[in-house]
Amino acid sequence: MCATENPTDNDNSSLDNSSLDTSSHNNALQDSTSHSDPQNLTNSTPTNSHDTRIPAPQGVIDQTPVWDLAGSSYSKYRTLSAILPGLSSALGHPVATATQTDPQTCQSALAIPRVSSAVVILVDGLGYFNLKAKREHAPFLASLLGDDSSFAEQNKTHSLRTCYPSTTTAALATLGTGTCPGLTGMLGYTQLNPRTHRITQMIKFKGAIPPADLQREPTIFERLSAQSVRVSNVSLPEFKGTPMTEACLRGADFVAENKLDKQAQKVVELASQPGLTYWYLREVDKAGHHYGWFSREWAQALEQVDNLIHTVASSLPKGTFLCVSADHGMVETDLTRQIDIAKNPALQDGVQLVAGEPRALMLYTKKSASVDAVVQRWRQEVGKVATVMSKQEAIDSRLYGYSTPRIEEMLGDVLVYCHEDVTIVDSRFQKQPAMQMPGVHGSMTRLEATIPWLTMLAE
Repeated sequence: MCATENPTDNDNSSLDNSSLDTSSHNNALQDSTSHSDPQNLTNSTPTNSHDTRIPAPQGVIDQTPVWDLAGSSYSKYRTLSAILPGLSSALGHPVATATQTDPQTCQSALAIPRVSSAVVILVDGLGYFNLKAKREHAPFLASLLGDDSSFAEQNKTHSLRTCYPSTTTAALATLGTGTCPGLTGMLGYTQLNPRTHRITQMIKFKGAIPPADLQREPTIFERLSAQSVRVSNVSLPEFKGTPMTEACLRGADFVAENKLDKQAQKVVELASQPGLTYWYLREVDKAGHHYGWFSREWAQALEQVDNLIHTVASSLPKGTFLCVSADHGMVETDLTRQIDIAKNPALQDGVQLVAGEPRALMLYTKKSASVDAVVQRWRQEVGKVATVMSKQEAIDSRLYGYSTPRIEEMLGDVLVYCHEDVTIVDSRFQKQPAMQMPGVHGSMTRLEATIPWLTMLAE
């Protein structure tokens, strides 16, 4: 794989929880949501600095969740979890999963033709609405959107929903297994290790349960390989055999290349053979975390990725199916609205550990604390800008999809996800660069949770 191990996701994000036991601890980087100036982003020019970035239209970024929290959400077909089951069916080797039980229907819903070779390109951090807003910087990807030019409207033919939380660790496991976080155990950027009672970082699995033990769902790659289908994962050498790769994308032949142009060549070369080729691109997400998605740097990263994908698409053998999607979108933060747990005793009361990320938190309560009391305090303090629910409410509403008792043990006692351009941090444990990231994700707003679904059949 690998994909999720961006320097932006691990080096600056959170404290190394291996040194913590039962003292309050917080997460890492990521996430935020909306702005208010009703300006049309499709006509805007990227700015050169974060301070002068262009605000997003208020009406575009809905402050409510983009899907209802019904138990069937993760088994619907226009979701991240349906991509690989649908492709397996298209390749003539249908693989059903615990949530996507009908791969043929996944194939039909995603309009995937019967083919012998397919290429999946996952662009980290490129949300559907992010792409629409800056489509002038991605002429090839924009051509796959067709006439889908209105930023404020969603064309469901060209978009899917990702999982909750809308973050790479959870999303890649959801993609790779065709299931949901409640089954994979990949619940966020950081989460509780119930064996050590410490918070663990899930990009590098610092202090975490070993990947094959934590994430026990078979991957689609494993199951296709078992049917003698060629499955190739093109990525950087540094990602070979990493815990994230083993947890989310094990089973594929790993094809390592340092340079992006060489990776593109490998993708084309592999696509000449029957089977499935997976290619992960992290450039857009990396630029977004560092500079924000309204920045010139983000636009340049999008241009680079668009050129790479265009090069691949124009070189693929005739009859190859190409699909482009993402793990999540991205929003920009308003640091003046940031909420710091360290500065609010009411938010600390009864809370032992904090995990997840600044847009999607998991709170682990003290044994002596009342979960209901913590929920009520948090609702009183942040309820205007975030949804707060108990673990049981999250399980009942299938926030993480279907779940097992083993995974439920790892969930926070209280779950919090932000609606507006707000992040919730803890300066007692988080580093300043992590708290001040301009581009983040993790929650359920339209920008974060809606991902592109762009396809073509090579001619």
